[in-house]
Amino acid sequence: MTVSPNSPVIRIGVAGLGRAFSLMLPTFLNDPRVRLVAASDPRPEALAQFQRDFQGRAHPDIESLARDPDVQVVYVASPHQLHARHTQAAAAQGKHVLVEKPMALSLRECDAMIQACGAAAVHLLIGHCHSFDTPYLATRELVQSGEFGAVKMIHALNCTDYLYRPRRPEELDTRAGGGAIYSQAAHQVDIVRLLASDRPARLRSALGNWDPARPTEGAYSALLWFESGAYASLNYNGYGHFDSDEWMDWVGEMGNAKDPHSHGSARRKLAAAATPQAEARLKADATYGGTAYAAPARGASASAGLLHQHFGTVVVSCEHADLRPMADRILIYGNERKQARMLPPPRAPRLEVIDELHDAIYLGKPCLHDGRWAKATLEICLALLESHRAGHDVILRHQV
Repeated sequence: MTVSPNSPVIRIGVAGLGRAFSLMLPTFLNDPRVRLVAASDPRPEALAQFQRDFQGRAHPDIESLARDPDVQVVYVASPHQLHARHTQAAAAQGKHVLVEKPMALSLRECDAMIQACGAAAVHLLIGHCHSFDTPYLATRELVQSGEFGAVKMIHALNCTDYLYRPRRPEELDTRAGGGAIYSQAAHQVDIVRLLASDRPARLRSALGNWDPARPTEGAYSALLWFESGAYASLNYNGYGHFDSDEWMDWVGEMGNAKDPHSHGSARRKLAAAATPQAEARLKADATYGGTAYAAPARGASASAGLLHQHFGTVVVSCEHADLRPMADRILIYGNERKQARMLPPPRAPRLEVIDELHDAIYLGKPCLHDGRWAKATLEICLALLESHRAGHDVILRHQV
């Protein structure tokens, strides 16, 4: 969307200056509707960086951040296991809440978050998930237009080096919210639900946990059925061999051109970390405030060569055409011809998140990615774990 210079500003306080914040920072820096005013984080070096960059206030904990009178929205970018508590703390002080995916680690926590925000009459928005990305939103509009008939099948596949990027110990522990189900399936499930425009009904899954040195799920496959009879196959492999960005014109997940000769770089970098502590330090060094942190570009240079973000190969099979969202276009394979509908390039990454947040706060527009939506996505993520463990289909009961 085109942003007016007179658009009201959203004053954000950040709970957690780690990897998630680093990925959202280019958005915050390049959207005039955003002002970062405060932050909390256990790392003194990250808070010091924040104060230098934004002249914002540093808070010792979430409670102090939420009490800050200048904070309008709390962006919960803390580790997964803290999302519920941090959201409730923010809502208790009357703050709107933007929460990173996954929303929480249990449906009970989701309910508590929804209830807290509802009681405080504040907005609860869950993101960034890749279902915010313009190629998927534009494909959804095509589906809902009826031009190509009803959705019958969706195929989603993504192969990355996810499991070999530097991790803290709890990120390799499924019980603590680690692994591909909580961190990666949340993206893919959200995308498939968005594109199907239908209520999921049941699921069957198989999971991959193949590396004893990385003892969590690094891969999964699932078949998801919808109430209409349509179905979706979801496949993810984070073991760092085949890279499905090869099928996305070598555009990486973040919308940047990717070097096809960089194969194996994640494993090579990880080999330098001999202990879990060294690996955690390697991650911290590269994130906001770390010794190897590189600040994102601002202004025109931030969008130079940038295409839209994505989450691998997706094909939506409708009655009269297959639709394939790409980083700069939507490919339409019809009955008699193939066409491409081009997408305007992004001014900066992830502005769609701010669009939804801004419209909710200032225009009263309901959030698509609200608490009930994200709870339904988490139910499917939990069903992936349950179906594999029990060896049978799982009926879904909390879908919207």
